Amino acid sequence: MTYTDEYLKKILQDTKVIACVGVSMNPVRPSYFVARYLSMKGFTVIPVNPGHAGKMLFGQEIMPDLASIDRHVDMVDIFRRSEFVTPIVEAALEAFPDLKTVWMQIGVENEEAAKLAEDRGVNVVMNRCPKIEYQRLFGELRMGGFNTGVISSKL
Repeated sequence: MTYTDEYLKKILQDTKVIACVGVSMNPVRPSYFVARYLSMKGFTVIPVNPGHAGKMLFGQEIMPDLASIDRHVDMVDIFRRSEFVTPIVEAALEAFPDLKTVWMQIGVENEEAAKLAEDRGVNVVMNRCPKIEYQRLFGELRMGGFNTGVISSKL
C-alpha cells in the first residue's frame, strides 16, 4: 500500500463531502478530532454512528447508516475494524453511485473491500489518516511531523 503524494493530494482536493463511519462524540477519540479537523478545513463531514443517530455533531445530524444519507458523498472515511469494512463499502457503493473514494483509517485494511471499490472505479486508501495527510501535503506539518511553528491551542 504505497500511495503517491499526488494521488493523495488529488483525492483531498477533489473531496467536498465526507461520510465519516464510526465517528465518536467523545472529543478524545481519534474519529472525533479527525472529523472535527476536516470540518474546520471546509469539508462537509456527515457523521455516521447508529448509537448516536439523530444527535448533532459539527453542525450535521448523525446518521444511523450510509443508506440514510440523502445527498451526494465524495468520500467514505471508515473508523471501524478491518473485519467490518466489506459491508460498509458495499453499502457505500449502493448508496452513492458517484462515490470517489473509500478511505480506511490507520490500522484499517481490507483487500476484499478495496477490490470491490476499485472494480467500480473508486479510489481506495488504506491504513492512512486524511487529517495527517492533509496536514502533511498542504504545509501544516514538516517532514518529521512537527508543526510549522505556529503556536496555538486551537485545533
